[in-house]
Amino acid sequence: MPDAPGAVLFFDGGCGLCHNSVRILVALDRKGKLTFAPLGGELFDERVPQEARAGLPDSLVLSTPDGQLHVRSAAVLRALEEIGGFWRFAAKLGRLIPTALRDRLYDAIARARHRWFKKPKTVCPLMPPELRARFRD
Repeated sequence: MPDAPGAVLFFDGGCGLCHNSVRILVALDRKGKLTFAPLGGELFDERVPQEARAGLPDSLVLSTPDGQLHVRSAAVLRALEEIGGFWRFAAKLGRLIPTALRDRLYDAIARARHRWFKKPKTVCPLMPPELRARFRD
């Protein structure tokens, strides 16, 4: 399987918050800059070195073409930067908030996500053919 172009957002397909976040990012990313793949899938194994996997959260992880991994609030902001336009500006505003504070908020939401967001009924929702190419295993 060839490597995915650009940035890849890895997500926990069984988490309702991650599932909804991916749906929102797909809608915002009209130019198709991001590729999406599950944590622990084939592309994850290809792009993320074994030694880095143990320390990653089971939420959103963004891998850039240069091999950098972004987690927690940095993953969200980097994904918005990748999408570009207004969202690049929104990410720059978000970076004005200190990382420790952003990550505390991210962690608080992550702790409550299973109570606040229902588990998706299907991990792989049906989607139009033009979006299928943006999702990998």
